[in-house]
Amino acid sequence: MNFALIQRHAVKAAAGLFLLSGILFVNPIDGMAASKNAEVQTRSSYMVTIAAPAVEVHASANEHSRSVGQVKRGQTYEVLSNLGNGWVKIGTESGDGYIKTSGKASLVEKNQETVDFSVRQRRQTVEFALQFIGGSYVFGGVDPNKGVDCSGFTRYILQNSASVSLPHSSKGQANCGTPVSEEEMQPGDLIFYGDDTGINHVAMYIGNGQVVHASTEATGIKTSPYNYRKPVKIVSVLS
Repeated sequence: MNFALIQRHAVKAAAGLFLLSGILFVNPIDGMAASKNAEVQTRSSYMVTIAAPAVEVHASANEHSRSVGQVKRGQTYEVLSNLGNGWVKIGTESGDGYIKTSGKASLVEKNQETVDFSVRQRRQTVEFALQFIGGSYVFGGVDPNKGVDCSGFTRYILQNSASVSLPHSSKGQANCGTPVSEEEMQPGDLIFYGDDTGINHVAMYIGNGQVVHASTEATGIKTSPYNYRKPVKIVSVLS
């Protein structure tokens, strides 16, 4: 199964973080082998955010074990392993230790954090682009505040909203990022158009079947249906 495709569909469906409190992921069976298995399955998959004012960090997964420190409300740590029964091993500045999450801390899936970042980045990129609607089209232009062509526009938007560097040509931009289908495309993706001579125009998808682009000298920067011309390629340059 294509992991990138799964992640892209997850981004489309994301509405927020999956907060999980005291979730049991793996039931340890016997001692060392079970703990090792749990660590393999959960290592680096979750972060834990402290919800209680203060939570004791223990030397082992037992409330009667020696305290090796405290973590405070609002602090976030990587989960090194999930031992079940609400206990997780975390890494702190003073070293590794164990905390009881039930009622005291929440687990957040790191993959979902990535999804939420992607959604936020794409929204910010689109919002940044839309402010230039009504601007002028100038062949060879690189700044929508002064006049810009199609690839100059997408280059400027992605550089200044997402720190993505692109060449100043639609053909060059078409060779960047990851190709996606019309079914997979998301806001912030680039849609390319062309004719028998090859790719000659690029626009940015903004959702709801629309693109924003530096169109022509007559119309300037505007929105259009994404299929106002037949797309010949779509790429994602955002995560």
